[in-house]
Amino acid sequence: MKKFFVSVVFVLFSIAGSMAQEFQSPNGSFKMIFALEKDGTPTYQLFFKNKEIIKKSKLGLELQKDNTSLVNDFELVNEVRNTFDETWKTVWGEESAIRNHYNELALTLKQNKTDRLILVRFRLFNDGLGFRYEFPQQKNLTYFVLKEERTEFAMTGDHTAFWIPGDYDTQEYDYTESKLSEIRKLFRGAVTGNASQKQFSDTGVQTSLMLKTAEGLYLNIHEAALINYSCMHLNLDDATFVFQSHLTPDAKGNKGHLQAPCVSPWRTIIASEDARDILASRMTLNLNEPCKIENTSWIKPVKYIGVWWEMITGKSSWSYTDEVPAVQLGITDYAKVKPNKTHAANTKHVKEYIDFAALHGFDAVLVEGWNEGWEDWFGKEKDYVFDFLSPYPDFDVKGIQEYAQSKGIKMIMHHETSGATRNYERHLDRAYQFMKDNGYNAVKSGYVGNILPLGEYHYSQSILNHYQYCIEKAVDYQIMVNAHEAVRPTGICRTYPNLIGNESARGTEFQAFGGSKANHTTLLPFTRLIGGPMDYTPGIFEMDIAKLNPNNNSHVNTTIGNQLGLYVIMFSPLQMAADLPEHYNRFLDAFQFIKDVPVEWTTSKYLEAEPGYYITTARKDKNSNNWFVGNSNGYQKRTSTITLDFLEKGKKYEATIYADAPNADYKTNPQAYKITKQKVTNTTKLQVFTAAGGGYAISIIEVK
Repeated sequence: MKKFFVSVVFVLFSIAGSMAQEFQSPNGSFKMIFALEKDGTPTYQLFFKNKEIIKKSKLGLELQKDNTSLVNDFELVNEVRNTFDETWKTVWGEESAIRNHYNELALTLKQNKTDRLILVRFRLFNDGLGFRYEFPQQKNLTYFVLKEERTEFAMTGDHTAFWIPGDYDTQEYDYTESKLSEIRKLFRGAVTGNASQKQFSDTGVQTSLMLKTAEGLYLNIHEAALINYSCMHLNLDDATFVFQSHLTPDAKGNKGHLQAPCVSPWRTIIASEDARDILASRMTLNLNEPCKIENTSWIKPVKYIGVWWEMITGKSSWSYTDEVPAVQLGITDYAKVKPNKTHAANTKHVKEYIDFAALHGFDAVLVEGWNEGWEDWFGKEKDYVFDFLSPYPDFDVKGIQEYAQSKGIKMIMHHETSGATRNYERHLDRAYQFMKDNGYNAVKSGYVGNILPLGEYHYSQSILNHYQYCIEKAVDYQIMVNAHEAVRPTGICRTYPNLIGNESARGTEFQAFGGSKANHTTLLPFTRLIGGPMDYTPGIFEMDIAKLNPNNNSHVNTTIGNQLGLYVIMFSPLQMAADLPEHYNRFLDAFQFIKDVPVEWTTSKYLEAEPGYYITTARKDKNSNNWFVGNSNGYQKRTSTITLDFLEKGKKYEATIYADAPNADYKTNPQAYKITKQKVTNTTKLQVFTAAGGGYAISIIEVK
């Protein structure tokens, strides 16, 4: 059912000196006030339930080589108000249908001295505010370069923030919980090593930023529809508690090259007194354009395993030989070198993974390290690093594909670019065609290391345009994209649902790189996942990495119960069982949940939530009447209490509960779990113990 209501008011004369403009969300819980200061500086304020939650904050953009810029001297010359209400169907998602309901205020501003026009469009939803800058076609503003965007988010106090350091190249950090006033002193300790990184300020943080006020209000600041622009960070004035937008520069220091007519991304503020509402918000998706892919039948959610974790832990290698210090593609003859016998992407081993996937009902197998060039792929800033076409001698592309097809298994291609974006683009058509020719319909792309061309960053405008080009080009070949190390998502998967996954945060791999904080996954759904699903790669059952690689003393800082709960907590239509088959064979009773849990949902309910401490989520299978529940717990053990009132009234179900054992602990006893079954209905209340760094999973199957 689709509904659309419009109410429009045009003001076609100068309104200089007029009163402030006010408007409300459809349910009246949010109110925004727009006003021009005496010098013509645009400002906005945001209220929730009649209480100010964003103080008067300035709007505007500073331009390169322009003394006037777009920061003041404005008058209001046009006002349009709209109401919009529709329900749209998802290709995949946390729900099968999403309501998009907002009131809109579009204000056209004229700069007196320059006669330039900008339009600021505000949309108030029942869960928050989105606004953006629009630049109409005009003679006095055509091509222009941003020096900085001057959007402010003025906080009402010294809130608690859950933040990661502002960085032009990576989001792969653990989160820090602190007061805003403490960010500066904690910043350097929050910066940990990465293959590519560049901070800009000791009070700079990244979005999606999660905040909690002393009064218990939850705030989330992010952006939506990041297209042909550079990624926004937030720079805090810790004397006034005002965040100002800080855009990622290009190699010349410019923050964006724009041509009117054009628009900025949406700046978003989600707010609620209940943390569960932040998780339930679909505002980021709603601020993106509808799906542009006419036929989406080829876009299929995927549960997969892969030849990956053994390389991440150091048990195996991506490279084929240790004899070649430097590779030249097309010149290096791999038939004449000695294999290192640690290369994991070999035909025999890959077929073992295909057999395991087929035995346990998985959809696909990912293989990394299949192609020539891994001997010197990293740290050399090498342009012609891979061709994405040439397999190592021990990887039989055709034979593997035929074997996989005979077992009903799809293969997922891996394209590591090593940051060489020009090289990837020059090979992209041939690489995608090679995938099609060999039956691959999904690709995991990677951007490890510094970006080429040198001087560009992972989050600058031209590199974001590269990521977008790859997504749109993939549509031509009906290929699904899972981009790692790319920019964090901003809801673009609504417009291009072939963007089936992203990494763009600290994923499971870091558990083999020294470990992540035990409460990490109680924060990611409030932060990174606000913009779209994450290929987090859960499902690790062996926490002691030294058992895979004696030279790696890392520890996975969760319990098995937590790992199972992540398949529900960490929404993704692309879910991996990341551990080795031999580890799953030791715990087949727990592995059963990974086999059973779907990757397509029709409804999602958020039962408990406190950022940094715990999350409990329930989701309904898109293809049955069954429900699945997941929990992730932080550092303090607790008893989770939930009511199953989301179940259909009058129906009977059997719940299988995969829980932490009473003596479980993420450090000392991570593999201790217990599995129980019980009959349940929509009136059942459950109490489930969760250990430190623990969690649980429940499958709730309708009894016919």
